[in-house]
Amino acid sequence: MPLDPKDFPFRPVPFLPRDIDLQHQPDGSLIVRSRIPLKPSAPHIPSLLHRNARNRPTHPWLVQRRGADDEWQSLTYRDGLAQVQSATQFLLDLDRPGRTVMVLSENSLEHGVLEVAAMQAGMPYSPITTAYSLLSHDHEKLRAMVRLLEPAVIFAQSGTRYEKALRAIGGDAMIICADDPIDHPRVTTWSQVTGTVPTAAVQAAIDSLTPDTVAKYQFTSGSTGTPKAVIVTQGMLTTSLAMTTQMIQWEAGDTPEIVLLDWLPWSHVAGGHSVFNCILDEGGTLYIDDGRPTPAEFHRTLRNLRTISPSRFSGVPVAYAMLAEALQKDDLLGASLFRHLHRLTYSGARLPDAVHDAIQQQAVRHTGHRIPFVSAYGSTETSAAVTYVHWAAEQTGLIGLPHPGVDLKLIPLGDNARYEIRVRSPAVTRGYMKQPVLSREAFDEDGFLCMGDAAAFVDADRPEEGFRFAGRVAEEFKLQSGVFVRVSSLRVDCLNAAAPLLSDLVITGADRDYVGALAWLNVAACRDFLGHAGLDFAGLAAHPALRAALQNAFAAHNARHPGSSTRVRRLWLLEKPASLDQGETNDKGYINQRKVLEQRSDAVRSLYAAADHPNLVCID
Repeated sequence: MPLDPKDFPFRPVPFLPRDIDLQHQPDGSLIVRSRIPLKPSAPHIPSLLHRNARNRPTHPWLVQRRGADDEWQSLTYRDGLAQVQSATQFLLDLDRPGRTVMVLSENSLEHGVLEVAAMQAGMPYSPITTAYSLLSHDHEKLRAMVRLLEPAVIFAQSGTRYEKALRAIGGDAMIICADDPIDHPRVTTWSQVTGTVPTAAVQAAIDSLTPDTVAKYQFTSGSTGTPKAVIVTQGMLTTSLAMTTQMIQWEAGDTPEIVLLDWLPWSHVAGGHSVFNCILDEGGTLYIDDGRPTPAEFHRTLRNLRTISPSRFSGVPVAYAMLAEALQKDDLLGASLFRHLHRLTYSGARLPDAVHDAIQQQAVRHTGHRIPFVSAYGSTETSAAVTYVHWAAEQTGLIGLPHPGVDLKLIPLGDNARYEIRVRSPAVTRGYMKQPVLSREAFDEDGFLCMGDAAAFVDADRPEEGFRFAGRVAEEFKLQSGVFVRVSSLRVDCLNAAAPLLSDLVITGADRDYVGALAWLNVAACRDFLGHAGLDFAGLAAHPALRAALQNAFAAHNARHPGSSTRVRRLWLLEKPASLDQGETNDKGYINQRKVLEQRSDAVRSLYAAADHPNLVCID
């Protein structure tokens, strides 16, 4: 008989106490903040690298698989600082102060060095999602970014891999290639960069950094619209870092050695702020994961987890679903994963209950404890810091309570149970690069950033229980009857009902008679369910046992949720994966509801018009 995880305690973690002040405003809005003061922050991000190079010079900072043997190669804090100092001098010698250092490629040792060097040189660093370089046919979005940023330097890890993008860009930027440099009049190699001898100018540049110095232009993910370049200052980064690290308060001598294995792209705020900067603050080691949360690439993450035992682990829900499946079959994987693990973090969307329970089942089996699953809420504009679940929660879907230093304004929505989220804090941007109108429109009359999302109290009588995410206001729609459909919560309920047969879905029904969904099969889980390892999409979609299982799962969901806004009557199975290039998904695996519906309009029409089709599953 399987163990019930709820019979076992959580592994102890010294979370920040919950101490919340809630004020009712005359206009009906609420202001929520922590009573605990925000701790002091570092002067700037480069200071963290210098501190670690002094205090633990030989400790690994960044580690990545390299070479023909695909073995781990380590960059220590001392060696990393030496490279950063040389790269800073190289950038200063270009004599293009204030111009941008643009990075096209994925996470790497050189990428990390160049980020800190750009900050030291006072040249804003701007990492770009690789899809704009590698998946685009016309590179128009990339060229638009170049026109906006006017970079002095463009970095690509591999010149040949990024050659099409580099040649499409144009402009007068210096191109740095760490590997495979291309034949180009403005190309320089990484050895030339790190071979530059630092002078007193490097320290002078560091001494000139202030909290108002622009550190980054971080593009929004595009999950709710066209990507925009958010102005990110050193003060924003160090403030959000103080907010994040204050959530866990280890006693002196009890602090665990921080080891992360992480794939989250530094071109997005979670990987670029919460992971990269936290490693520097904690003096830990970041193993750069060469896996991704896709069926074709997740095996690399599993390979790495069999040998690297992280102190905490982050992932998107689809990654945890694949991890849960693998843990059931691989004791070595479980022993390694849970050996030093004290918390798990999910982001991008709510973690389905079935996946949460499966992970906890394995945690109990290997450790005798549950592992706290924490989640947070933020955005690129807020440096990823608004709210955090700083307690061992019994349920998923929470976004927590405000960080110290955050003022959360909640505007009641029409249903009296949900609130529009607005936020004000020192970690919030002043706006978007060269877009003054959009910058003004992003804030309300009191200076609060309008997030476009909704939250609800877990228990309105006990606000210390925190908030749960209650949907993206922009994604919600009305049926022809005028009834609102809350897309976010319905999506999670449907994924829970059909687990593990679906990997993701989007909700349909705007201005139509009833709710439907476009869905992607979890191919591996469907093959396991049917016991047919070789079935392709057509074979799976046509299989009567799988179709019956989906019909039964959604029929059970409909019985529990009989209202017209929650009852799903039809399901259309999608064969083509969500596209990064078309904006249907981002590097973190978040599905853009609006983009999918735009790109798959033919599928939506077929969902409502077809009487019979191999991709159509009728629920009732």
